[in-house]
Amino acid sequence: MGSMAQKSVLMLCGEFMEAYETVVPLYFLQAFSVSVHCVFPGRKTGDKCVMAAHDLLGLEIYSELVVDHLTLNANFDEVIPEQYDAIIIPGGRFTELLSTDEKCVSMVARFAELDKIILTSCHSQLLLAAAGLLARGMKCTAFESMKPLIELSGGAWWQQPGVQTVFDITDCVMDGKFISTLGWPTLGNTLTVLLESLGSKITCSKETRPSLLFLIGDCVEDYSNNVPFKAFQALGCKVDAVSPNKKKGEKCATIVHDLEEGRQLPTEKSSHNSYVTVAWEDVSVDDYDCIVVPGGRSPELLVMNDKAVGLVKKFVEKGKIVAAIGMGNWLLAATGALKKKRCASDYGTKVAVKVAGGQILESERCVTDDKLVTAATTSDLPAFVYALSTALGLSVVF
Repeated sequence: MGSMAQKSVLMLCGEFMEAYETVVPLYFLQAFSVSVHCVFPGRKTGDKCVMAAHDLLGLEIYSELVVDHLTLNANFDEVIPEQYDAIIIPGGRFTELLSTDEKCVSMVARFAELDKIILTSCHSQLLLAAAGLLARGMKCTAFESMKPLIELSGGAWWQQPGVQTVFDITDCVMDGKFISTLGWPTLGNTLTVLLESLGSKITCSKETRPSLLFLIGDCVEDYSNNVPFKAFQALGCKVDAVSPNKKKGEKCATIVHDLEEGRQLPTEKSSHNSYVTVAWEDVSVDDYDCIVVPGGRSPELLVMNDKAVGLVKKFVEKGKIVAAIGMGNWLLAATGALKKKRCASDYGTKVAVKVAGGQILESERCVTDDKLVTAATTSDLPAFVYALSTALGLSVVF
């Protein structure tokens, strides 16, 4: 997929790493042919590590929810820093453990010595402190509890000014080859900075960057919503989320599916909250080039709402791009968007697609048919991001 980037990134992983800060950059970079090796000290290719979601759930500090697992695709002991263009260290409690691991600390220090890009998020700046990389007054941001540690380590604390709500938290900071971010709310801009640092150029065949509208509700699948949402923010697009039963600024609960050993169906787990960014009455189809229906159980909610069904129909009638992941096909089936169209489908929507007149391409995990882009599951998100960006006239060239 994507251009022949010939770029390679190392992702340093561990138990209870922040899921959002792991999966979003992983799938985004893979969408544009950047090789990402996920490693964990003491583990090998094929081993798994658990991920957690961190969100504000009404307590004085964030809550940690165990969500799903990441499968490692490389061996820690075989890492040669010279072979990579960057290292990404997501946030999460695993960084406390890794900060006392001499091999991990030495690896991070080696990336700095080689003048490679180092991206840290939320709490993983702890590795920078452990490696002595903040000592010369490097400008750095993180989750605010990290401020004393950064300053005691000789770093210069940076905090985005003017933040009043979660919508205002957008910026990261770059000092030399070091990119630091407060956490997952800033991933859109952070990925833009990372792409530029890797030498990429984002081009658009249209005069203006496209605009996308995500149609969501409670129990929307976390990754199928937030990966493309942040990816298209990173590509410079206007991206909004709307829900027929929610006001601007209100939350939609999200879920993650984790297939546990011995089960036929995955376990459903609560994950990060997602936010509605535009009021229903303020949405005009003419303001957007595309509507995206993520998966999860929210499509079952939306298919019972005449306003949601009607909105998708308007996008179809106006010849706009319509996209869906997983169970999102359930809503598209009800709108007539799948009739005589080729599409991708997982087992959950095969019957809906067939009775709606669609043709399932069994061998394809992501399918584009004219103005329709569909992906079977969340694991197909790299292909989906690439296919949808292509349909919208966007490309990433290294």
